Amino acid sequence: MQKIAFNDLGAQYRCLKEEIDAGIAEVIEGCHFISGPQVEELEQELCQYTGRRYCVTVSNGTDALLMPLMAYGIGPGDAVFVPSFTFVATAEVVSLVGATPVFCDVKEGTFNLDPASLREQVERIEKEGKLKPRMVIPVDLFGLPAEYPEIEEICKEHGLLMMEDGAQGFGGELGEKKACSFGDVSATSFFPAKPLGCYGDGGAVFTDDEDLYKKLVSIRVHGKGDFKYDNVRVGLNARLDTLQAAILLPKLHAFDTENAARRWAAARYTERLKDKFCTPDTPKGYTSSWAQYTLKAESPEERAALTGALKEAGVPSMVYYPKPLHRQAVYQNLGHQAESLPVSESLCERVFSLPMHGYITAEIVDYVCEILNNAKK
Repeated sequence: MQKIAFNDLGAQYRCLKEEIDAGIAEVIEGCHFISGPQVEELEQELCQYTGRRYCVTVSNGTDALLMPLMAYGIGPGDAVFVPSFTFVATAEVVSLVGATPVFCDVKEGTFNLDPASLREQVERIEKEGKLKPRMVIPVDLFGLPAEYPEIEEICKEHGLLMMEDGAQGFGGELGEKKACSFGDVSATSFFPAKPLGCYGDGGAVFTDDEDLYKKLVSIRVHGKGDFKYDNVRVGLNARLDTLQAAILLPKLHAFDTENAARRWAAARYTERLKDKFCTPDTPKGYTSSWAQYTLKAESPEERAALTGALKEAGVPSMVYYPKPLHRQAVYQNLGHQAESLPVSESLCERVFSLPMHGYITAEIVDYVCEILNNAKK
């Protein structure tokens, strides 16, 4: 058995080497390292892919989440509702603008924001009257779009903005709509391990709102007005490098092929593991981009045994995420009680993810499944 990579970026590069190398060479020869023509070209193609009117590429996925909060003027005294079972950036950006993250639980089957928990938390905050509810940030965790029809209804009822955190979701679908097309605004990450990843940091913000788009373009370059040295608001230095845009273009052109390969691999995992394991739940009408293929052990002890067996057999695995956000030290001041979000807490103790990428082979999938099935008591 060949050495197994959790996410084989080398295999992707070997397949796309000619196009990627040519794109890099073109940027170097043209010397347009900041805001070169490849950036605008990428933004146009990302709009075509997602169906959004506007795209603003940025320096990383965290800035992609932060900038809309800045543009909407969200800050101290505001409440922003986020799932507790996700990466810290989703809540971190709320804290960075001075607002308060309000953590909600997720569903056991999909790992995504539970609309019932969201409604409960929104009504609690409204009743307490200490914070003003402003926004919900659902996360397309592991590549599966969140339950947007139900979440949008809650947002309409309570006058809330919604920002889709599609950092892991790019390429997923709900009905005929693609990930990053939901909500008032959406954000994604081009971190190398993401379904569409560059060779460093990068991200993008999407919207159909022209006024918001103009504010985002301003914030991206130090709050510029008509030109770079006309500053009309506090902003960031958040531009996507031209080199990264040139790398992303051939990857975007190959994305549907790679996405189909991840879906094939996920189906093969599920077929071979479903008799012994709780495999991921993809509701009817939803399509995941399979940023990760994640299983649930029955207990922390079983997870340790299974990941240990994989490691011994030369198979890498990852735990996303070992601690829920509401239990992180940075958010202890919010006063969450033990077991306050039980599904998030339980999942953090039991989940583990398997090798997944657009170039994984049947041999590798079958080998991983054989190890797991043999290790399962």
